[in-house]
Amino acid sequence: MIRIDGLRKTYGAIVAVDGLSLEVGPGTVLGFLGRNGAGKTTTIRMMMGLLEPTAGTVVLGGHDIRREPEAAKAVTGYLPDHPHLYDKLTGHEYLAFVAGLYGVSRRETRQRAASLLAELDLAPHAGALVETFSHGMRQRLALAGALIHRPRILVLDEPMVGLDPQGALELRRLLQRLAREGVAIFLSTHSLSVAEDVSTHIAILDGGRLVALGTFDELRARACAAGGNGRDPAEAVSLEDVFLGILGSQP
Repeated sequence: MIRIDGLRKTYGAIVAVDGLSLEVGPGTVLGFLGRNGAGKTTTIRMMMGLLEPTAGTVVLGGHDIRREPEAAKAVTGYLPDHPHLYDKLTGHEYLAFVAGLYGVSRRETRQRAASLLAELDLAPHAGALVETFSHGMRQRLALAGALIHRPRILVLDEPMVGLDPQGALELRRLLQRLAREGVAIFLSTHSLSVAEDVSTHIAILDGGRLVALGTFDELRARACAAGGNGRDPAEAVSLEDVFLGILGSQP
């Protein structure tokens, strides 16, 4: 459902993203990892049509984001790293506004908004102005907005920022449920424990280049082999160990 082919972004002599190619199918949660400055947010902004690529293509649900932006965005939910909300709307009014942008009927909007607000523990605050929401509550409301039109693709850029442990747990459960329902999820996060918990596949970006792609078990075996210590990949090695091991083996 997500296909990225030869995606590249340069700023003069600086290469921010260098020939990225990958696919994310239905029911897959791709943990998109990398150090600060690796090119993760640049990649996501190109995926969502917010940044013009130097080269390459992004296809979302069969629609090229540059040639058919409206159709591509209609099947995609997007949570940016710094979501913008309207402070003078209530939580419910904000969701109704976003749903209207996607052409969701009023009846469906009421049903979907009530369900999402309950699932994200925001129902008691649905009538409160967004300006009264804590940072974590705003993050959860923005996520509800990304899901109000029932997208088949979900792109998340650092969704855990500002969430308390309970909020992070609720988000984990939500992502796992969406994946079971066949949603393709592209998850960029610095929270390696979350990525390990919910991701079916892991992609690691370094210096704008894709340096690793596979399941956790596949990358764990690679990291153990690269370490040259003969460690059994079946041993309990965390994603943090794998991540650091793979990046440490890069020239």
